[in-house]
Amino acid sequence: MTEKKLIDLLPSINNCSSRKEWEGACWKKIIKSEKLMDLFITPYERHNAVMRIAIMDRVLAGKSYNEIARELYVSPQTISVIKKGIDEKTYRSYLQRSKTERKKKKYSVSPVPDKEYRGRPKRTKYGTIYLPF
Repeated sequence: MTEKKLIDLLPSINNCSSRKEWEGACWKKIIKSEKLMDLFITPYERHNAVMRIAIMDRVLAGKSYNEIARELYVSPQTISVIKKGIDEKTYRSYLQRSKTERKKKKYSVSPVPDKEYRGRPKRTKYGTIYLPF
């Protein structure tokens, strides 16, 4: 397939009202073209897409996490992410979820703040320790 034919395959951005609409139209055309898929989608990406769809199919069929994990050799965490994607009607990877849903670390304070300490204070990642002078 020549470069000219590839360019003609995709719709013009000027014909769409938004970039998101244009991206959707392009994606539909790309999916229909096996040559484009072979050129720009790696075997790893194809494998991931097939596995996600297979997991989704089994979740919708009502199979348990253990059955799906045994059959497809995936972790329960992967199945959970796919199930959340089905519930939310959009897929977000575990990495994307961790950025917005990460719990803040809570650091405890010294249980006895009024106690007099002897020695030179030294801050460490575990808290303040007191070393002899």
